[in-house]
Amino acid sequence: MIKTIYNIINIIYSKSLAKTFKKQKRFFCHYPQKIVGSKHISIGDNCFFGRNGVLSAWENHNNQQFTPEIQIGDDCEFGEYNHITATNKIIIGNGLLTGRWVTITDNSHGNTDIDDLKLKPINRKIFSKGPVIIGNNVWIGDKATILPNVTIGDGAVIAANAVVTKDVPAYCVAAGNPAKIIKKANSNG
Repeated sequence: MIKTIYNIINIIYSKSLAKTFKKQKRFFCHYPQKIVGSKHISIGDNCFFGRNGVLSAWENHNNQQFTPEIQIGDDCEFGEYNHITATNKIIIGNGLLTGRWVTITDNSHGNTDIDDLKLKPINRKIFSKGPVIIGNNVWIGDKATILPNVTIGDGAVIAANAVVTKDVPAYCVAAGNPAKIIKKANSNG
């Protein structure tokens, strides 16, 4: 009985959130989610978001103005506690699967010069080195972090706890901090 009530709550919650996005087809999410700037977020068909996710497209911060864009393809599944944040652009292809606690960001609070480091992080200007582009059928393991100005190719695997600071080619496995290519797939497996 309790599971049925919980499922009904999640269906109603998903339908109410769906109306706020720039574009969405069919999607389902567990309550709760934190959504910021939903008018800049497009979600493809048949997407699923685990509970306690954060999806934010920031228009402004401390008198800075941004034109963020988040595009999510079809058939994507995001684990619990995922955090996707954009001031620039994040594009995610079809068929993405993530574990829990995954972060995908195209921005950070300030640079690492001495003037910025003297400020409280919340008071630093938001800075983006570039967009994040993730191809089709990518698997991102638990607690992985994808940082700005990174492209991840189709079919790539990002290992748990990896911190991706550079591009990952298609059909490769990346692991570590910073992430390095540890395997390249071939037609023989």
